[in-house]
Amino acid sequence: MSEILSSRNGITGIRIELQYLPCLAYFTCFLKYDRIYIDIEERYVKQTYRNRCSVLTANKVDQLTVPVQKYEAATPTKDIKIDYGQDWIRRHLGCLQSAYGKSPFYEFYAPELLQIYDKKLAYLVDLNYELLTICLRLVGVKKDVQYNLSGAVIEASGAFNAISLINNRKSSFSPEFYKSEPYYQTFGNDFVSNLSIIDLLFNMGPEARSVLLRSCKFQ
Repeated sequence: MSEILSSRNGITGIRIELQYLPCLAYFTCFLKYDRIYIDIEERYVKQTYRNRCSVLTANKVDQLTVPVQKYEAATPTKDIKIDYGQDWIRRHLGCLQSAYGKSPFYEFYAPELLQIYDKKLAYLVDLNYELLTICLRLVGVKKDVQYNLSGAVIEASGAFNAISLINNRKSSFSPEFYKSEPYYQTFGNDFVSNLSIIDLLFNMGPEARSVLLRSCKFQ
């Protein structure tokens, strides 16, 4: 199966924001387009996937949120600082251990991801960038990814603007890019779609890539 969008009015690039341990729809964008422009100068929007992700626990889908310091309206995402006054790291790591500690590939993938939290990076984009870089490598996605480009430069490139299109406030799970493809999950008999990429990685390991390919809408 081709990993490059065959045609969208001649556009083969996408502009998107940087997200925290993104959902599967986000990663299908990396498969669908051959050039990805991650815009960190776009306006930060609270209560979105920029600082949160969804994981499946024994009882429910849990939202993990990275708290951020106070900021002014229209602040660029690149200037958002993480609030370490809250004990969020312990909560996140505890939740991941509880949710995925017994999953087939947790012990193989978790250590590299969890060590990023030890750095206590000041800015949200730095945390998101380091985690995303690892996840892309683990799922075997190799694309032309460019960071630190302003909105004007990205628009001039002719990329499809997907800023905020993959949004946790919408129940549609971004049908532009993603279709639900069931895979093994540790808890429950009812499959939950479009969770964080770590749900797929910890449960499916090397097969995560093939699941993503089947989850991608190429046309």
